[in-house]
Amino acid sequence: MNETFVRLLCPDCGKSWERKPKELPAHTDQFACDGCTAQRRTAEFARTDRDLDVLKQFQ
Repeated sequence: MNETFVRLLCPDCGKSWERKPKELPAHTDQFACDGCTAQRRTAEFARTDRDLDVLKQFQ
């Protein structure tokens, strides 16, 4: 069985990384970048629409 990951991209510093959807807050909640600590809604860190769909599916 494959594990599902959400690809994230910080709109402020450009850092990219992956996390399991269950490790992330809901797409409407605040989330902080691992690199620059910028805070935005989790949905704004989703790299693609597909990543956002995966995040929403597992919330």
